[in-house]
Amino acid sequence: MILCIRLRHEDAAGGVPGDPAGPALPGLLGLVEDISPVVQALPPDAALVDVRGAERYFGQDAAGIASVLRVRTLAHLGTGCTIGVAATPMLAGMAARHAEPGTTLVVADDKRAVEAFLGPRPVTDLPGIGTATARVLRSYGIGTVGGAAAVPLSTLQRIAGVRVGRELYEKARGIDRTRVVPNAAARSLAAERSFSRDELDQERHRRALLSITEELGGRLRGTDQVCRSLTLTVRYADRSTTTRTRALREPTAHSAALAGAVYRIHESLGLQRARVRVLSVRAEGLIPAERASRQLMFDPVDDRARRIEAVADLARAKFGPGAIVPGSLAA
Repeated sequence: MILCIRLRHEDAAGGVPGDPAGPALPGLLGLVEDISPVVQALPPDAALVDVRGAERYFGQDAAGIASVLRVRTLAHLGTGCTIGVAATPMLAGMAARHAEPGTTLVVADDKRAVEAFLGPRPVTDLPGIGTATARVLRSYGIGTVGGAAAVPLSTLQRIAGVRVGRELYEKARGIDRTRVVPNAAARSLAAERSFSRDELDQERHRRALLSITEELGGRLRGTDQVCRSLTLTVRYADRSTTTRTRALREPTAHSAALAGAVYRIHESLGLQRARVRVLSVRAEGLIPAERASRQLMFDPVDDRARRIEAVADLARAKFGPGAIVPGSLAA
């Protein structure tokens, strides 16, 4: 069986989304590797672990191992976690997302159990199925995973295309050909902020997005990488999600450029009445900074901002991530 472990996020006083669990991820990986060496990090706050060997070694099932990990995470890292247990990485990841905070959700390795778990989920819950594909499917009356599972392969391929149609056909039936890859190189970086209550305030949304892009920019610059696109995921009070991806005009790790891009994505969603619980941003298409070309702006304001950013990075490296923050986040 596969476990997907997601560290919990705590909210800072005053309702402002708190720091992500990302800094605790190395500690989590260390705890998990004591139980199984087959561990794959899912930055910023999750990990996949294959416990089939550990089940035999410790004489416990996957749910029992998950209980031990929850206690150890709380004791050693001071934070709770949510765990999904299933036969495949895809199902384990989905179970972890839908489990109640601080609990373990087990999807049994049984066809009926998989169908019962997947059936009522919206098709956008399946990894790789975006809103554009979901919109097309809904126009044909297919809105849930169970609905997609009832459609023949040839029909799905006519609706969504050959490749996406086959992916949808397999994933809707719980078929996942991926595996846990130990120490897999990260092809993206992600961060999220959660709210303690349903949040409709657009200004709080923007503050959360600014906090996220400041973090992502610092992590990208710290590893001498740039990203070519951003994906914003909004999770609502009813646990449904909306995901949008936008390519950047040029690869960048400049926090201001990342913030501007994610603001535009957020504004395009029209969330004035949406009850938002979690905002997540993923920087994708990572490449080494030395391989990226940059359009020369001859703009003294932009050059000054980048110099200030470099100095701020040095201060944060020496005094901690909270040493210098944008004024709107310091309030």
